[in-house]
Amino acid sequence: MQIARISPLEAADRMREGWIYLDIRPEEEFDEGHPAGALNVPFHPDPARFVDAVRAAVGGAGARLVVGCRSGVVSVRAAELLASAGFAEVVEQRAGFEGSRGTFGELREAGWEREGLAVEREES
Repeated sequence: MQIARISPLEAADRMREGWIYLDIRPEEEFDEGHPAGALNVPFHPDPARFVDAVRAAVGGAGARLVVGCRSGVVSVRAAELLASAGFAEVVEQRAGFEGSRGTFGELREAGWEREGLAVEREES
């Protein structure tokens, strides 16, 4: 299944149109900083458990979702799982929160934060 991979700027545009940004990073990473307005449902290796958690969090498979992680690696798999589970409108934010990296750790594409988009941090 082919999932559309969009930039952080395109993801922000989708959010302005009412799409939900689903941040699948662990709660600790999410708390350190995430796209403003994002919903956190950490990715789980059990596909059924992850899909059920997302359904419960967003109110069903009719939600329009932008899926993101730290660097755009795990979010591809998560978006594919959601699409195959019946979520009809799912895109993946390819650079994640921190940006995508090349083989030698070089920044290939700026992520959400480096693009200067709105970020929220949880108070500890």
